[in-house]
Amino acid sequence: MNNQDNRPGILIVDDSLGNIEVLSNILGKGYSTSFACNGTEALTLIARNSPDLVLLDVVMPGIDGFEVCKHLKSDPVTRDIPVIFLTSLDSAVDEEYGLSLGAEDFIHKPASPPVVLARVRNHLMLAKAKRELKRHNENLEFLVAERTEEVERKNRQLIAAQSSIITAFCALAEVRDNETGNHIRRTQNYIRLLAQQLRSNPRYPFTDTTVELLFKTAPLHDIGKVAIPDAILLKPGKFSTDEWKIMKRHCEVGRSAILSAARDFGDSDRSFLNYAIEIAYCHHEKWDGSGYPQGLSGDAIPVSARLMAVADVYDALITKRVYKEAYSHEEAVRLIKEGRGTQFDPDVIDAFLAITDAFDTTARLYKDTVEPATETKIE
Repeated sequence: MNNQDNRPGILIVDDSLGNIEVLSNILGKGYSTSFACNGTEALTLIARNSPDLVLLDVVMPGIDGFEVCKHLKSDPVTRDIPVIFLTSLDSAVDEEYGLSLGAEDFIHKPASPPVVLARVRNHLMLAKAKRELKRHNENLEFLVAERTEEVERKNRQLIAAQSSIITAFCALAEVRDNETGNHIRRTQNYIRLLAQQLRSNPRYPFTDTTVELLFKTAPLHDIGKVAIPDAILLKPGKFSTDEWKIMKRHCEVGRSAILSAARDFGDSDRSFLNYAIEIAYCHHEKWDGSGYPQGLSGDAIPVSARLMAVADVYDALITKRVYKEAYSHEEAVRLIKEGRGTQFDPDVIDAFLAITDAFDTTARLYKDTVEPATETKIE
């Protein structure tokens, strides 16, 4: 949306003027807001002046939110506009359907101001990073034939864009999941410790570049959770069989999301995301073949995913969750050791056992010290 003050433009689509007023007040002066009271009016406004993001009610007279989203995502001109559904529907099936249409997120009514602001901010940041990445790549193709010095400058910009999109992805994942940012910091440091320890093993000839790439892309291991409905992702109790099937899809969704981002780099520039793709897709595979989503076993599991499997499980064990208390470092080490040769790669476990003190130090350094704040709901 073209605003003279360059504020991001947010289109609020809801058949309730009261809800529109509440959302406008939440967004405040930091955004340029416009509104539509039905799907037909929304499509007309978007065709006239595309917003930077759409907050879209699901249940509306005439064209409902699902149909509006389907229309936007099928049009090359509007498909990159982030769509966040606003809904009072509680069904995980409805959320899964909405996300399958290409929507970026769901916000449940009554809207929580911190959630609205965080998700709007992060989706705008992610969309901006993708645009910049695509622009850098297009410019690079032209500059390669022009001058070497300019190409090197653009390469530095591309590296910055790589970090930008990883940061945006991670920020988005933190808002959706109940795990903290320190979980990301701990696991990426664990995976670097394991890779460095394994360099003495001839089966794992990690270079400095490889270790850095593993560290840089490890935070994307659970990015697929952004597509899991809140009713499942944030459930404090045990999953039902159907819920577990949906939850396990985060591996495939994460792989697809990173592949989509990687395509913006072109074939020669996506190597930095290869490890992220492996980790997101395969970090729940098990050495004995009993894992998911593919049931891979042994060396068929990418090395990067084998490292993440140990890092992720260790952190899950020592961290307090809504459904369990935290295990001690010693108990976590014992349980992981028991999985040697069944759940985990024996070589990776041997490396882990040699550096458990370093794991404990890292866990203490990035310990979660602040509980998530209780959010005030707006009726």
